[in-house]
Parts: sequence; structure tokens; C-alpha cells
Amino acid sequence: MRKNRFALLAGAALMAMTFGASVSAAGFAPDVVKSYSQGEKASYLAGAHGKMGLNCETCHVGDKVSDSETEINAKCTTCHNPADLAKKTEKEGLPNPHKSHLGDVQCTACHSGHNQSVAYCSNCHDFPSLKDMKYGKGAKVASQYEDLSAYDNAKPERTETTDLLVVGSGAAGFVAAFTAQEAGVKNIVMVEKMAVPGGNSQLAAGGMNAAGTRFQKAKNINDNPDMMFKDTMKGGKNVSNPALVKILAERSNESIEWLAKRGAELSHVGLGGGASAARMHGPAGGVFVGPYLSKFFREHAKETKLDLRLNSKLVKLYTDDKGTVTGALIKGKHTGLYRINAKAVVLATGGIGANSKLVQSLRPDISADVKTSNQPGSQGDGMVLAQKIGAEVVDAKEIQLNPTLLVGSPVIISETVRGAGAVFVNREGKRFISELTTRDVTSAAVSKQTGGTAFEIFDDKVRKSVKQTGAAFELGLAKEGKTLAELAKNAGIDPKNLEATIAQYNKYADAGKDPDFNRPGINAKIKVDTPPFYAIEITPAIHYYMGGLKFDEQTRVVNKSGKPIEGLYAAGEVTGGVHGKNRLGGNSISETITFGRIAGESAAARILGK
Repeated sequence: MRKNRFALLAGAALMAMTFGASVSAAGFAPDVVKSYSQGEKASYLAGAHGKMGLNCETCHVGDKVSDSETEINAKCTTCHNPADLAKKTEKEGLPNPHKSHLGDVQCTACHSGHNQSVAYCSNCHDFPSLKDMKYGKGAKVASQYEDLSAYDNAKPERTETTDLLVVGSGAAGFVAAFTAQEAGVKNIVMVEKMAVPGGNSQLAAGGMNAAGTRFQKAKNINDNPDMMFKDTMKGGKNVSNPALVKILAERSNESIEWLAKRGAELSHVGLGGGASAARMHGPAGGVFVGPYLSKFFREHAKETKLDLRLNSKLVKLYTDDKGTVTGALIKGKHTGLYRINAKAVVLATGGIGANSKLVQSLRPDISADVKTSNQPGSQGDGMVLAQKIGAEVVDAKEIQLNPTLLVGSPVIISETVRGAGAVFVNREGKRFISELTTRDVTSAAVSKQTGGTAFEIFDDKVRKSVKQTGAAFELGLAKEGKTLAELAKNAGIDPKNLEATIAQYNKYADAGKDPDFNRPGINAKIKVDTPPFYAIEITPAIHYYMGGLKFDEQTRVVNKSGKPIEGLYAAGEVTGGVHGKNRLGGNSISETITFGRIAGESAAARILGK
């Protein structure tokens, strides 16, 4: 039996070695269990199990634990049925910790046997009810920031080999892996540093932009790739890389069909800010596109037996004497530092939105107090490590604020809600901007309002037809009123002005023209006239990084000399050049699917010698 110093959650015999306890013939270490039955450790799950007379083998299998902790999660569910737990923890008006947009509950994402448990939700949400977890009172989530220079000279403890290494499990990473699989690549490893897969993609709300789709044609929407190209270039202030934008637009319909053929159909079509036609595609019923696609990706990964490793962090890229990328150094939660040699590496590690130090260094004008909608793993690791081997970065200072972070949470209220009829007003009850202009302009306008916030006002038609409003209600952050006056009182808005503003807006909707702010697509169908009425308070937040690694049309990462770095590909928010100075809503998911496909195709061609 080998001793692994990185395995805190190990089998009974290994724990006996670690703590110096005797081991019975059955591998049970009574002294270890006893040590968790008193003092501070009694509040840990190991202590709770020990008090019930259970031993180490109740939770552990063998003498080691995989970084993904699948063995322990499987053990947990033999005694604790997830469905029963969800019912037990259901409380009206409060979030249920055993129901999640992140997919199936993974027990060890929150619960730890040998130290304090911490609700994974607390990485993003400030839920007072989750601060008093029975086995994690007062515990705080660990920061995901780490100075990666500490691994410059680190030595791996072991080495393994694969054909393709994909780093990051957001949409771009999954699509790259699946595309390579279908092209014939047999050995693929995907690593994800967080405890659950999905990255920022699982948080996407609005939809996926695509032009000339069958779903648009079925609704008589006139759109084409050239219109999408022009909208994207205009939205990015004409500094985007035209060649990349052309690919985004021209292959967008292919990406919609690629998803549909595999069982992820995006048939709902809505209008997004900065778009000259409705092209934001989402699931039927208007549900969030991120959780929908992430669920599909997770299930497809299981079906195809993709080697997905959680709690596995990229800390270094290896190159040979010619500068070709040959693999990476991975830091596993339990397995420690190990090297993976690969014929190709795809970086899909996301942006920098949760790395306040990096954001401040690039944009000191953005206050350190500004919130972020990014999941905590968005630290810019892939970009930083690629720079260490000579990669070029473009549009480095282009950080997008989204104007509609739901105040009191990290949830973004999708543009789909405004597209369906929601109206912006300030605390004084007055409109101040077109609801469907670009995010940079809207964020600046919202920031200038009293308190730096604004409200989205909508009626029951929108609530029932657009499921993206659901999060605000589930979190108890939506205000309601049977009349506009009652709503104004409950939300802290000037009632007379609100009534007058909505009355005027409804007249414009009847006329099909908005002379005040030129809201596109205004018509009688989006009047605010069906009670009850609702208000959601919103504020700008760091949302997206338009900058990132410079890459070419084959998704090859480019070095500072303008040449591709052999063996290294990238897709998604880790890259720059597609969005310029401002990203249009719906273009992120579109980018991840389209360039994720290209990354998979390019990496497969290299690996298979095609």
C-alpha cells in the first residue's frame, strides 16, 4: 500500500498511516474515527459518522480517492437519496441547496469529511440560509486565485500520455472534445479545476446568436450571416478581427444544426441588444440556455465515456526545444502534481472576470467594489500560462460590464426579458435609455442613475412567457404589485412617475414607434398592461472579457512573432479578437460552439495526421 500525501480523503488504512492509528483486519481505524468524535472535528462529517458508530469504510473505497471523488459521491448516495434530501431541505422563499442549475448534486462539492463543509453555492451567491450549514457553520469558500509562477520549476510525481488534452469544461471545451471524438481521436483527457463542470457557460442566460436558421425562417425572420457580421463589427466598435467575425457569422447556422443533430435544439428565437434582427436562439419555452446546454454536455460526456477529471488544475504548459506544446502539468486535489503528455492541447479555460487583481491591473478605472457575474474559476489561468510560453494577447483591456446583474445575487437578467417587453426605469420612475441598446452604453447609463441601479418593469405576460425571470422570483428578489402604484411602493420607485412613464410607453407600443429612445421592435404585443406587475432591480457587473489569447482561423494560438504555436489551440473566452470593444449578447455561446468545433477539428487533424 503506497502512501499519498495529497489524499486527505483516503481509505481507512491510509488514514491510519496518516494519523498513526492501528488498523483492524477489516481496515477499520478506530482511533481515527474516535479523533473525529470530539472537539472541533466533531462538527465535521467524519465526526458525525463516527458518533453513529460508522467506520471509515462507510465512505471510502480502497486506499485512494480520484480527484473527481466519484467513489465517495457514490457512497454518499447509498445512504442519502438526493431526491429525499431535496424534499427535506425545501423551504418556501429560500434556495434549496439540494437543487441546482449545476446539474446532479455532487455531495463532495459542498461536504468534506475531514475539514469544514462549505456550500458550493456560496462561491457565487450570498445566501444567508447557507451560512448555517449543519456541518459548516461560518466556513468561507476558498479563493480560486493562485500565483502560478510557483509551479515554474515544479516537478511532476508521475507522467501519463494521451492524444488530446482539453483544459476547461465550459461549452468550448466540451464541443472541442466531442468534435475530436467524432473525428476519430481515441484518447482524450479533459481537466476542470472546479468541483463541478460547466465554467461560465452554465451561467449563460439569454441565448445563442445565429443567422439564417430554419427556426428564424419558420417565424418569417429576415436575417443572414452578412447582417450578423455587420452587427457584430458595429457592436465591437469595428476593432474586431473581421476574419474571425466572418467565421462566427457564416458558421453560426451550422453550429445550431450541430447541436440539434445531437439532441440540443435551440428553437426559441428572441431579439438581443445591438442586433438588427431576432437571432438569439434558446431552448423552447425560453429557459436559460446555459444550464440547458451544460446538462446536454454532461450527459453526452457520460455517453461517450469522456475522461473528465474534476478538481484538476492546469498549472504549467510544456514545450520542446522548437516551442511546440507537448503537454501540461496538472495539480490534482488528491493525486498531486502530474504531467500529461499530449499531441495537442486545447485551452478553453475562460476569462478573467473573477480575478480582481488582474482586472485592476488592466483596468484601474473599474472599481474594486464592482461585482462579477463570473463563476470563481474565471481567473485567467490559461491566458497567463500561455503568455509564459510566448503567446500574444489582444484587446487586453477590453472588459465588458453587463448592465443587468440582479441586485443581491450574481445572476444576470437576460436581454430576452427586455426583448419580450420589460422596460428600464430609474428610481425616479423614468425611462432613461433604449432597453435594447448595446451593453457598454447601457451599463454606463445605469451607473449614472440614483444609487447606481435601475429597474426592469414587466407584467404577467412576460413572467409567464419568459422563464429567465424565474431566478429573481426563486431568490426572493422580485417586487410585485397588483397595480403600478402598489409595485412602485414595494420597490421604492416614484409612483406617479412610474404610472406616467408606463402609460406613455404603452402609447408608443400601440403606435409602433418610440420617439424618446428609438427602442427597436416596439409594438403593441410588448405593452406593459397585464397585472400583476413586477420590478427587478439591476446594476452593472463585470461580465465578459473580450480580450485574450490571439488565435487564427484554425484556432491555433499565435505567438508574439505572429506565428502559430504548434500543438496549442484555444476557444471561448480565453481568446480575444472576436468581440472587439464590446460583445453583443448571444455572441458568447455562439463563439464557444463554433470555435469549439473548429478547435476540435484542427486538433484532430494534427493528431491524426490529416
